[in-house]
Amino acid sequence: MKKFLLGTVALAALASPALAADMPARTYTKAPPPYTAPAVVYNWTGFYIGGHVGGAFTDGNNLMGSDARFMGGVQGGFDYQFAPNWVMGIEAQYSWLPSSSNNGLVFPGGTVVTGNTDQIGSVTGRLGYTWGPTLLYAKGGYAWRDSNNINAAVGGVPVAFTTDGNHQNGYTVGAGLEYMFAPNWSAKAEYQYYNFGKTTFTGGPSDIVGASFRNDEHTVKLGINYRFGWGGPVGSNY
Repeated sequence: MKKFLLGTVALAALASPALAADMPARTYTKAPPPYTAPAVVYNWTGFYIGGHVGGAFTDGNNLMGSDARFMGGVQGGFDYQFAPNWVMGIEAQYSWLPSSSNNGLVFPGGTVVTGNTDQIGSVTGRLGYTWGPTLLYAKGGYAWRDSNNINAAVGGVPVAFTTDGNHQNGYTVGAGLEYMFAPNWSAKAEYQYYNFGKTTFTGGPSDIVGASFRNDEHTVKLGINYRFGWGGPVGSNY
């Protein structure tokens, strides 16, 4: 029995090199690289609509006084991204303002003059620089407001007067920062200045004839926009 076992072991030892020679060589397989998420690419090109709230105030040389007034409104526009971090576009904006709480200007002869602007709008071009989801921009263009609601009274009784125009049309400039916080959604903070020139009284009670005042508004707004189509990050699951 021992001889049989020894013979079996010897035969297996002789056969092992031959079997190893007949086996195919093991092929080397490179391990796959670790997964990396695709880079997020933000695209500002496209149409958008949105709304805003904020405040309007003057420097005191205005019939509205220097009291801040609430404002709210809507906006819409189109942006185009190029070169590749620059964005240019056009925007239309419309805002409502409540009646001014200012009691008006009292002239030496006792004439009290009041005024109010309760609607204001603009059509502007804008140019900005973007890095990732952030856009810093400047804007400027045409401004419009509702008819110049001026009233004059002596002792509480309305009196007739004339001015050199209603000054409904003017210009506007501003700047802002916009941030794309979700696909197709962005939020912005913006300062915008509106100027409609000066109004001069050309007729009426003697104490107001020749007097003039500025027609301007300083505004600060917070807004949100919904961007159609191309807006938002591309290349990620964000």
